[in-house]
Amino acid sequence: MTGTKGGASRRGFLGGALTGAAGTALITAAPSQARPTTVDVEPFFGPHQAGIVTPPQMHTYFAAFDLTTESRADVIRLFRQWTEAAALLTVGRPVAGEIDGAQLDAADAVGLTPSRLTVTFGFGPGLFMKDGKDRYGLAAKRPAAFVDLPKFKGDQLIPERTGGDLSVQACADDPQVAFHAVRELSRLADGAAQIRWSQPGFLGSFKPGETPRNLMGFKDGTRNPSVSDAKLMRDHVWVGEEGGDWMVGGSYLVARPARIALEHWDRMKVGFQEQTMGRHKMSGAPIGKSREMDPLDFDTVDADGNPVIAENAHIRLAAPEQNNGAQMLRRSYSYNNGLSFIAERWPPWRQGMEFDAGLLFVCYQRDPRRAFIPMFDKMSRFDMMNQFVTHIGGGVFACPGGVRRGEHLGQKLFQI
Repeated sequence: MTGTKGGASRRGFLGGALTGAAGTALITAAPSQARPTTVDVEPFFGPHQAGIVTPPQMHTYFAAFDLTTESRADVIRLFRQWTEAAALLTVGRPVAGEIDGAQLDAADAVGLTPSRLTVTFGFGPGLFMKDGKDRYGLAAKRPAAFVDLPKFKGDQLIPERTGGDLSVQACADDPQVAFHAVRELSRLADGAAQIRWSQPGFLGSFKPGETPRNLMGFKDGTRNPSVSDAKLMRDHVWVGEEGGDWMVGGSYLVARPARIALEHWDRMKVGFQEQTMGRHKMSGAPIGKSREMDPLDFDTVDADGNPVIAENAHIRLAAPEQNNGAQMLRRSYSYNNGLSFIAERWPPWRQGMEFDAGLLFVCYQRDPRRAFIPMFDKMSRFDMMNQFVTHIGGGVFACPGGVRRGEHLGQKLFQI
């Protein structure tokens, strides 16, 4: 990056301006016009990062970043600034101050409430080792469970939408609040990191306690493990001491944008759609049952001796009973990027402008080697839904434990 007069980079000047004379206040906060209430605010500090077991907000903005600096000190400085900025943003306060007359906060969220904003940070494989180089002296601290994702059958990953050294998932009940948060964090990253790919997402309107529907019209997340069950979360979501002290209370995130051929799906009869999913479309109940939460019955057969829930139905292949008890916490969002030129990989092999829409699949787990990877490997080979859904990008990230007051993101990771 081109330096400013005197050899000081804009990044260095920015860091100095935000650090303050005493070196304690990284960012100054100006009063916000919004008046948040406890209903609007999700706590940022705590033993776990917010945005994992937090009740889902209506909107998300997910972004993956590439680190552009070779300096360990720059990364630590970035994490300090991101920590303080996220703490301000989640209570509706702007990232204030000026650099060369330019206001740091874009002010596009002035007057808006925090809208239950959460900001969840993740570390990608490139933070530990990239292109064979241990840039920041962290390779030895990469947990054994934090493995690269293999290439799955049917993947059509777009390099520009895949990978990343860092991840930020902002979730809020207002899409502008979520985007504003990522925009401000991106501004602070200038000179140290840049956005590699991003994906906004949304949930359909639903009442508390209900399961939202995805763009295929089916309820999505019915069998999620209960976040109120501490043992389930401890067993399947939160990382223990096996991940190192910096990952205790954290979780491994897999994020995968999956394009859905909606035009193709919409031409299918409802009965075929239900066989594909293994559930009734309106009620969400398993095939042959009447209520969404009725237990799955994999043994019942029809008059012809065929399983009522097909052998390659989505819910059968994803069920813990069929995956050695493995579970992961799903936190997915639908997306709609408008139109794009698409060549179908299924008959009748059409090409043309189709909806660029689908699902930003997001899941958290204690160990991807025991949850997402074996489960999705099987699904990628046999799931009936594969004729409609194509995974086009994404990555795996280690989301460290929560930040406590007085600490910053990744502090334990960088301790010698």
